[in-house]
Amino acid sequence: MTDTPAQPHPAALPYGTPDAPRIAVRGDAHLEVDPEIARIGITVTARGKDRRTALDDLTRRNHTALDLVRSYGDAVERLETGTFSLTPQLKEKGRGERVHAYHGRVHITAELTDFTALGELTTRLADLDLTHVDGPSWTLRPDSPAHREARQKAVREAVQRAREYAEALGTTLAALVELADLGTETPEPLHPAAYARTMDYATEDVAPAPLDLEPERQHIHAQVNARFTLHPPTL
Repeated sequence: MTDTPAQPHPAALPYGTPDAPRIAVRGDAHLEVDPEIARIGITVTARGKDRRTALDDLTRRNHTALDLVRSYGDAVERLETGTFSLTPQLKEKGRGERVHAYHGRVHITAELTDFTALGELTTRLADLDLTHVDGPSWTLRPDSPAHREARQKAVREAVQRAREYAEALGTTLAALVELADLGTETPEPLHPAAYARTMDYATEDVAPAPLDLEPERQHIHAQVNARFTLHPPTL
């Protein structure tokens, strides 16, 4: 006895038919949520008549800034030392390549999750010698639940929109044919003006008051495209 080979299922048509019409919709979701991370940039500089003096001053100030940031413990989620440079400055007048001074610079990036400590840390950093502070910039974690919520909301809107169109045609949805994720976007916020102190405050008796930094709300936009088949409408 010979077995009858199984018949392959017919491939789904890429277009609608009178018996299985299709509908294509887009779902959009816009969320406004609190930020999860505040990022600040710290630039420490030094200047000296000779290379060793400039490097020693830069190393000392860099350690001071790093120790200050680390003193905030769990409030700091990430701390990185970035670019370093020590550049000779040549004299404008005179023959030959005579060095007038050396300029040193090192950049540090810190990310904080405790926004209560942020204003105090930023103020104390800006109060250090020849230390420049940029930020904060506010953001969400890549795996933030807010991204998932936005995507799910976009899918629900696409389904609701498809059902409304189907109802207007006197029918209902039969099956989901395709769902395409068009991405989730969190626009980069505008950075506030930098906070910088480049003079010596060692003679001041009263420490400056902490900055009042209000977290910037994050806007998330998610989009999906969805295609459905409909039951034949009764027009």
